[in-house]
Amino acid sequence: MMEPWKGKNLSMEIFTLLETLEEHLEKGKTLPFTDKCIVEKEELLELIKEIRLNLPDELKQAKWIREERERIIAEAQKDAEDIVKEAENRIISMIDEHEITKKAYDKKNEIIAEANEMYREYSKDAIQYADGILNNMEQNILHLGETLASVEDSIKNALEVVQTNRKELK
Repeated sequence: MMEPWKGKNLSMEIFTLLETLEEHLEKGKTLPFTDKCIVEKEELLELIKEIRLNLPDELKQAKWIREERERIIAEAQKDAEDIVKEAENRIISMIDEHEITKKAYDKKNEIIAEANEMYREYSKDAIQYADGILNNMEQNILHLGETLASVEDSIKNALEVVQTNRKELK
């Protein structure tokens, strides 16, 4: 904690140095037709150096605190920007994954639909093929039946001839 009399003494010294600085500026030679003046650079730099040395520690500390605050804020902003970028990248990645998943489901549904269509076509073709085979078999059986009927008729006729011939022999 600063002692009250010490702060007043420092501020008085600073005011005195500032007044000296003003005097040097007022004593400087002015350039014609301008507000500019020529001053002793070394003297003014020495006065500014003295003012800096006599500034209270609280001002120096306040300056350091302000600079530290600005550094912390800048660092926090950078961290926040990094977090936002990471979140955006994650969202993009999730969207891409969602799109890939959606495309995979769409492709799966397309493949299933194609497989079902192929099944229907193969099933229809298999039914037609089986129907054709069964139709051929039916035709063959009918033809065989007709042939058997003809053979049966021939056998009956042959039997009748045999029976007639036998009767004639008796």
